[in-house]
Amino acid sequence: MTEAQSSETQPSGAQASSAQAIGVDIGGTGVKAALVDAVSGTLLSKRIKVPTPEGGEPDDIIDAVWSLIQKLGSPEVPVGVTFPAVVRNGRTMSAANVSHQWIGLEAERLFEQRLGRGITFVNDADAAGVAEQRFGAAKDQGGLVLVTTLGTGIGSAFIYNGVLQPNSELGHLLWHQGDSAEKLLSARARERRDLAWVDWGRELTDYYRHLEVLFSPSLFVISGGVSKSPEKFVPHIDIETPIAIATLKNNAGIIGAAALAHDAVS
Repeated sequence: MTEAQSSETQPSGAQASSAQAIGVDIGGTGVKAALVDAVSGTLLSKRIKVPTPEGGEPDDIIDAVWSLIQKLGSPEVPVGVTFPAVVRNGRTMSAANVSHQWIGLEAERLFEQRLGRGITFVNDADAAGVAEQRFGAAKDQGGLVLVTTLGTGIGSAFIYNGVLQPNSELGHLLWHQGDSAEKLLSARARERRDLAWVDWGRELTDYYRHLEVLFSPSLFVISGGVSKSPEKFVPHIDIETPIAIATLKNNAGIIGAAALAHDAVS
């Protein structure tokens, strides 16, 4: 059965396989979702997407998530939702590229009320990290896997012996002259500063060496849009810890969210 057929033949409200879960990945520009085999990490439907509502306000984003689940046929499976914020006990404690109304909001409860079911609610970088550790670049890696997403900012995920340690937020480390690391070293910052790839790689060397000293990871995984062109900058990162390039790309958040939702009911 093709992915398209899988999506079309899932009956509305049907009881699906116990391995299935829905993953929803909320970002500053788009909200994506798919039905996932949470044991193998494969998509069972087409990935569907809608633009993030302008202004990124809570009610509008929650409605967007509800609409995507309806498009997937609303199967009775666990649902995992990622969000670009620190998530603590179901509350969003920060807000990146969305409305500041999210800060301090009981977001998990609001999603559950609108969707009419329990959900697993998690930081977006954490979900992507879980996916890479279970199914992608860090599969079967022991010790501390440190995933960094180089994009608009710098997201991060700690996975220790396969267990997520949430809300690491290493993009917010104070860096030179009191600025955050992500303000100076993210992929967007490289473009804004008009840094050559080689120069960016050398500055990232200092950042990753600092993380080595603090955490002694077994592996770094680099994700984000720039992971499509690792040859441009990774050879210029001179550190002792091995570096792997993320393999799940834009599906990582969806897959990780679904896997964590499946864990919660297993």
